[in-house]
Amino acid sequence: MDTITFDDFKKLDIRIGTVTSAERVADTDKLIVLSVLLGEETRTIVSGIAEYFPEPKSLEGRQVPVITNLEPRNIRGIESKGMILYVVGDGFLTTLEPSRQTQNGTPVK
Repeated sequence: MDTITFDDFKKLDIRIGTVTSAERVADTDKLIVLSVLLGEETRTIVSGIAEYFPEPKSLEGRQVPVITNLEPRNIRGIESKGMILYVVGDGFLTTLEPSRQTQNGTPVK
């Protein structure tokens, strides 16, 4: 595994957001498009997680950590403005959620 410096890590802006909508991207097997409320801003994020969440609506209402300062990417004609952090294990993937309700936009340190 490649390592990064602590200064590189400090460049990441990770904030808590709430998934307000989630749906499959048409004509794809893996993609879900999510709207995530980060304080007063809502971001569109495209994630390749459909095999782990066959019912995308099950993601709605979950609070998740989002890397907010990644360069936007255009994925299947949708501008994705961030990356949700997930827990990945042997044969599973799940959201990483705060242990209690947290204000949207709260920084993760």
